Amino acid sequence: MELTSKVIGTIENKDVVEYTVTNANGVSLSAMSLGATLTKLVTPDKNGTKENITLNVENVEDFKTHRPFYGATIGRVAGRITKGQYTLAGKEYQLDINEGDNLLHGGPAGLDTKLWEVEAETAESDARLIFTYESPEGENGFPGNVSVKVTYTLTDENEWVINYEAKTDAPTLFNPTNHVYFNLTGDIKKTMLDHQLKLKSEFYGSLGEENLPSGKLEKVDGTPFDFRTFKAIKEAALSDHAQIKPLNGLDHPFVLNPNESGVQAILFDPESGREVELYTDCNSVVIFTHNAEIDDYLIEGEPAKQYAGITLETQTLPDAINQPGFGNIILRPEEPFTSQTTYKFNVREA
Repeated sequence: MELTSKVIGTIENKDVVEYTVTNANGVSLSAMSLGATLTKLVTPDKNGTKENITLNVENVEDFKTHRPFYGATIGRVAGRITKGQYTLAGKEYQLDINEGDNLLHGGPAGLDTKLWEVEAETAESDARLIFTYESPEGENGFPGNVSVKVTYTLTDENEWVINYEAKTDAPTLFNPTNHVYFNLTGDIKKTMLDHQLKLKSEFYGSLGEENLPSGKLEKVDGTPFDFRTFKAIKEAALSDHAQIKPLNGLDHPFVLNPNESGVQAILFDPESGREVELYTDCNSVVIFTHNAEIDDYLIEGEPAKQYAGITLETQTLPDAINQPGFGNIILRPEEPFTSQTTYKFNVREA
């Protein structure tokens, strides 16, 4: 395994360092200390051509100013919390809101905005980037001092393994994710609409006003949300379905079985032959199809186009603290948090 690092900017007069690890197959993963953020993931296509297959902001200033979440570690709680409010042990909490009246992706100063400590370790067949951050009591309104550890491992089996760990000194909430966007063509000027997705999910979470969870889990049968066999993303993203058309695409959680081993999802690009397999112990994956062009910043000299990438954000179902049956996101001193998600990169013919 090869390891390199370089300073790519500053935040609060401190260096932002980008680390790159490369395996024996030439697959490389880059990540920076700001936001414990994946900044690049390079894999070969079916012809052996190596290209970056993720969306990434090109400079630290744009990441700081516009907070696009691309590749970042999201938390303490991913997704939306209705009104930024919840009740725990009979006490009501008001969190710092940052999207209308609601909390989104941890609040106005979420984990993606923080400068993390980083340690790099290399071995013969894998390499690890270990990110740590101490989230203080009251940050974004959350109780408890929380120690967060996120480890990115790149293996010679072409796996990107994400391990999340957290400990607290008082009951609080914790439900992280990584906001990676994949575009397996290797060309962000192309959309991912022709990518094919297969997903082991029989239910999706419907949305109400303000993109908040409705609290209902709907069967995928007979809907564009049914990816139990391979189909093109465009069949869902461009659908007239009442849950999809107003958003111009998907922004929905899909229910997974965390007790079921094996691959949970496969994303495949017939053009390049690139494929991503998803494994996770989470009970859902939120799929977002980059439903609008973003012209606040440039990527390779152009705005990020509509449908430029697709996320596979593993997490406990969004707003679980306020939605019965969605899962447990309460972090307690006596119960440290652990979770693992793996993305495995393959190449195959159509």
